[in-house]
Parts: sequence; structure tokens; C-alpha cells
Amino acid sequence: MLFFKIVPQNNKGLVETLGKYRKSVDPGIHFYTPFIQGIKRVNLAMNPLKLPNYSVITKDNADVSASVTLNYHVTDAVKYEYENTDSVESMAQLVRGHLRDIIGRLDLNEALGATARINQELATAIGDLTNTYGINVDRINIDELTPSRAIQEAMDKQLTADRERVATIAQAEGEAMSIQLTTKAKNDAIMATAKAEADATKTRADAEKYRIDTVQNGLKEADDKYFQNQSINAFSDLAKSDTNTIVVSNDQIGTIGQLPVVGKLLAKGAKTTK
Repeated sequence: MLFFKIVPQNNKGLVETLGKYRKSVDPGIHFYTPFIQGIKRVNLAMNPLKLPNYSVITKDNADVSASVTLNYHVTDAVKYEYENTDSVESMAQLVRGHLRDIIGRLDLNEALGATARINQELATAIGDLTNTYGINVDRINIDELTPSRAIQEAMDKQLTADRERVATIAQAEGEAMSIQLTTKAKNDAIMATAKAEADATKTRADAEKYRIDTVQNGLKEADDKYFQNQSINAFSDLAKSDTNTIVVSNDQIGTIGQLPVVGKLLAKGAKTTK
């Protein structure tokens, strides 16, 4: 009497006789002798596996919780079924061990920012597990690396302190710039005022020099008649005033009498003083 068993697509059938592996069969219908033989089916399709969070320690002794997912498929049904008690768990332990080793060589900040690099190193370290477990890991990915609560609180405090420091520096730089601009504006105003005053002083000095030069040039060209005329005009103005005293030098006494206006002064009783 024979029984039959159907091996589905993407499966491998393992025929056992009295509990001992005899041969492998492909998908399809297969007959066997009951109680003496049996057919085990091993799924060769890709399977997802999520490894629960577990603790790893970084190079700087930070406690980090790691979560990993991977996809694998059976490549050797005989090794998978007979050479390992639990090939999947053995594979998971190998993944955890390599992950601890990789993260253990990184600082916390480096590990948190290098998940792609860790994924690549982990995939390279695991490689092809066919020779050991009859399994091939097709894809592996670190879902998250989460520092412990104490470390997160410390990181939050540091981040807040860094933001406050940056804000304080920005404010100080702004105030310094404002003071610098204000000081520059005041200095520019002072320099502009000083320059204007210097220009005005120079202009007045130039005008005074021009006046003096003009007078001196005129005096150089003047003759005795000019000075006599000036004297006559001066004595004429004096005659019109209430002044009764005239102060002259010794060399001018002889010429005073020649001036018509002196008679008028003497009529007033002017007193000549040497």
C-alpha cells in the first residue's frame, strides 16, 4: 500500500526511510510507503525575519538598542534540516554577534550617523551562510539605533546648550556689529566736520593772505602824494570829532603846519604832543 504527498512549488521534498534521510525530491506528487517512509517539505522561498531589540555597547560605552530586519532563503535543504537544530536562530545569533562587533568599534555619534555603513559591513561579515546553515541572507537592514533614555536626555540637554550658545554668539556678534557701525558713523561725522572746518579755515586764511598781499602790493606802488592824501583825510575826520589831542612822531611835526586842516584844529585849541 502506497501513500502520496504533493511537494508544492518552490519547496524541496526530503524523503526519509525509517527516520534516515534517503533522497531529495522536486515539487510534484510523490509516493511513499507509510510507516516506513515519510516526506518532509522545506520551503525555499524568501522569508522575512525581524530580530527583536537588543542592547549593544558602543566604543565610548554608550548603551544602544538595535533593531534589525533581514530576508533569507534556504539554499541547501539537507544542511538546513539535518545539520543544524535551528538554522534560523543560529543565523540570528551570528547577525547579533557581528553587529555587536561592528558597533563596538564606533563612537555613539558615529554609529547613529552611519547605519548605511553598518548595514554594508554586516552584510559582508555574514556573507553566504550556505556552507554552514544552508541559508543565504538576501537583505539585511538596521531599522533603528536608539540610545538609552539617560543618554537621550543628556543629548537633548547638550543640543539645547549648543543652540543657546549659538544664539548667544549670534546676538553678541550682532551687538558688536551695531557698535562698530555706530562708532564708524560717529567717526565719519567727526572727520567730515573737522575737514569742513579745516577747509573753512584754509579759505579764510587764503582770503586774508590775498587781502594782505593786495594791500602790500598797493603800498609798494603808492607815492608821497598818496600818504599825504591819507593824512589829510585822517585829519579831516579828526577835525569833525571832539578830539582835542593829537599824537604824532617827531618827524611829522614839521609837516603838520602845511596841512590846511591843522588850522581848524588849532582854532579849537588842540594840543600837540611830541
